[in-house]
Amino acid sequence: MSQTLDQPVLLSAMHQLLAPLTRLALARGLPYAALDELLRAALVREARRLHADVPGHGLVSRVSTTTGLTRREVSRLLEAGDEAPLPAPHSLTGEVLVRWMADPLYQRQGRPLALPRTGDAPGFEALAQSVTRDVHPRTLLGELCRLELVTCNTDIDTVALKQPAFVPRADQAHMLSLLADNVGDHLRAAVDNVLGSGDAHFEQAVYADELSLQSVQALRPLIAAQWADLLGRMAPELERRIADDRTERRAQDQRVRIGFYSFAAPMAGAAAGAPSAPDAARAPPRRSARARKSAG
Repeated sequence: MSQTLDQPVLLSAMHQLLAPLTRLALARGLPYAALDELLRAALVREARRLHADVPGHGLVSRVSTTTGLTRREVSRLLEAGDEAPLPAPHSLTGEVLVRWMADPLYQRQGRPLALPRTGDAPGFEALAQSVTRDVHPRTLLGELCRLELVTCNTDIDTVALKQPAFVPRADQAHMLSLLADNVGDHLRAAVDNVLGSGDAHFEQAVYADELSLQSVQALRPLIAAQWADLLGRMAPELERRIADDRTERRAQDQRVRIGFYSFAAPMAGAAAGAPSAPDAARAPPRRSARARKSAG
């Protein structure tokens, strides 16, 4: 398939891949500017890998042509290199939090005060306006509430910072690390298979629809048992092979990740909890359970 004919399908796939990532970004208050910088750096990094044989004096032009970024932007990112720090998330809500936690006017004994929602400093309205006058304080407060970073006491009309808002949760950091590792390798496997890069990775799934919520819940113990069985067989095998490679003095420069996941959600357009139509009124049944795979 030519690149031109492939692009609508590719854009559709990208749209589906980006949807859960943007949901995560918005849920955690990550602004567009940080995502934009990450994407630019990733494009330049991959284009540089593709053009590894291009001499230094021509690399900027080649990467610029491949990515669509300006030569100036490519030069900046190439100079930063792989060790460049990740972009610091910059958002108005973040600035409000930082000032709330750093400005002595909004603290008592080194801890952020609960602020009156309106009025002069040390009120939340004044705090928000000290950061920006382009966005109404009520809008900023609404976003902080959505992100569960503040609590509002409507009885006395005050706003207070939640402690976890400025103390990172270890379990959240661990879950994000697992997401990056597990989903990252799954996506690398799928992309390799689509591009035909080297040996095909095993990637298969079984899909079914027209299930009830009760049936989905009943499947969960079975899914967990299947994973426990696979893990019980694979973990000793992996340990044995590591030991054999060490004994045989083979180069131990490879890694493998073996995953197992399930996902369930309402069907598109289905009303939650809606009962199935009577058999006489239903369309002919489909073969619901079917395998989907990228590689055998």
